[in-house]
Amino acid sequence: MDGAEILVACLEREGVDTIFAYPGGASMPIHQALTRSEKIRTILPRHEQGGVFAAEGYARATGRAGVCMATSGPGATNLLSGIADAYMDSVPLVAITGQVPQWMIGRGAFQETDVFGMTLPIVKHSYLVWDIADIPRVVKEAFHIAQSGRPGPVLIDVPKNIQQQRAQPIYPVTVNLRGYGKQPKPDELALNEVIGLIEGAKRPMLYVGGGLITAGASAELLEFVERTQIPVATTLMGIGCFPEDHPLSLKWLGMHGTVYANNAVNEADVLLAMGVRFDDRVTGKVEKFAEHGTIVHIDIDASEINKNKVVRLPIISDVKLALQRLNALLAGAGWERKRTGEHGRYPEWYAAIQEWKAKYPLRFNDTGDMIQPQYAVQLLNELTRGEAIVTTGVGQHQMWAGQFYDYQRPRSFITSAGLGAMGFGFPSAMGAKVACPDREVVDIDGDGSFLMNVQELACAKVEGIAAKAIILNNQHLGMVVQWEDRFYKSNRGHTFLGNPNEPKAIYPDYVQICAGFGVTCERVTRKEDLRAAMERMLASKEVYVLDVMTPYTEHVLPMIPAGGTYKDIITE
Repeated sequence: MDGAEILVACLEREGVDTIFAYPGGASMPIHQALTRSEKIRTILPRHEQGGVFAAEGYARATGRAGVCMATSGPGATNLLSGIADAYMDSVPLVAITGQVPQWMIGRGAFQETDVFGMTLPIVKHSYLVWDIADIPRVVKEAFHIAQSGRPGPVLIDVPKNIQQQRAQPIYPVTVNLRGYGKQPKPDELALNEVIGLIEGAKRPMLYVGGGLITAGASAELLEFVERTQIPVATTLMGIGCFPEDHPLSLKWLGMHGTVYANNAVNEADVLLAMGVRFDDRVTGKVEKFAEHGTIVHIDIDASEINKNKVVRLPIISDVKLALQRLNALLAGAGWERKRTGEHGRYPEWYAAIQEWKAKYPLRFNDTGDMIQPQYAVQLLNELTRGEAIVTTGVGQHQMWAGQFYDYQRPRSFITSAGLGAMGFGFPSAMGAKVACPDREVVDIDGDGSFLMNVQELACAKVEGIAAKAIILNNQHLGMVVQWEDRFYKSNRGHTFLGNPNEPKAIYPDYVQICAGFGVTCERVTRKEDLRAAMERMLASKEVYVLDVMTPYTEHVLPMIPAGGTYKDIITE
């Protein structure tokens, strides 16, 4: 077999069923091998960034490593944003790049870039294959590293001559990486101390993140909550790990999280932080975050302990194992699991939270004929009964998608959180739809973010990927406009996306753009027409776009200014 065939055989042995791959000179042999694979579906994105974002959507929807591939030079560099995004959000990803032949490396050859060096700060591990005999081991290790522990992206760079050499492959059965241990188990003494803290608490809170989803620990979290009766606030990455219709859910906290979640976390006397990293969009001014509470931090990654916030009780553990053991200890001590709504352990604390909920609900001005973006999200939630997989781009629409859709299960909200990469929404929706063909997948996007990878409409149409998109179109870079309004006296610094020569025209015209791709697109300008249009979109068996015109004056609220505290929150 040649090196390209060995590589494809290794992917098949890892259970890969889909690869998002854009060909070029340095990766052509692998593409030729893929044409002969009966197990792997090769999907041609229309841009390498679309391919890597689609692979991320696949990974985030399934928990399995997404796989993408590009050629050397600009093909490889076009993957960088997606690789960085996977690194920031702990997404399992295997990115394969073709490379110029070995003897040309370092000589400035045509389409040569040092993608190995470029990606060093944004990968969990990387390989430059230097011997054809190493391909089976490298691929085996790459998938193990990407999917185990705290997941992340792994790069495999394969010179073209290695792809063309021939060898008899020897496939390893196991992975043996020195210093790469098993999942860390929790310290029993520390877990007993956690229960002691809960017993003495009057205002306990759970602050949980994407680590719960990665660990597959949602059921364990629900049991823990119903035994302890502790309220829950998630991060943006943690949305869906705890059902948002549960009475103990406070939805999510942070810059645009609910007032009641921010208040409760910051005023808790015991804060149980699980699978989180205390990032700045959650904490604001970090030294003031939960400054009066005793913080317990459970995380699988030792490098996150005390990195951003020094805590009283750090526990390095797989969070699923920690919760399983905590539940066993609670059950053994007689902490019964109570049915939903049977709260009684912390009545004064519940009363305070209910007062915050009543005073500061998520709300918007829904009067008049204009379509408020929040209303569009609410309507989607109603029509899909909260069962869709929602992906987003980055901006105001991303926050509204998090606020006004009620997520009931993990891997239903797919968004670029840590990197905040515009253009993520529609390609990731494609990847999620390929992974979960029987579920409704809807990209809630902004007009600016959608345009950044609009070419993937061609991929969705040709490949028969029935992902849907709702564009909340305000003709502006909405989040930047909001900051201009709040902090720059509304001075516009190049945030109008329309045509200044025809300010009343809708530009770009997404209806015409979609028609060019053979994709149905409806523009909706009146609130009374939105329900029927959304029903037509959801009934379609093909890719479908709704261009929903919304006012650019609307702000995402609540909002904690950057570097502020929960007491600085803006609600009006």
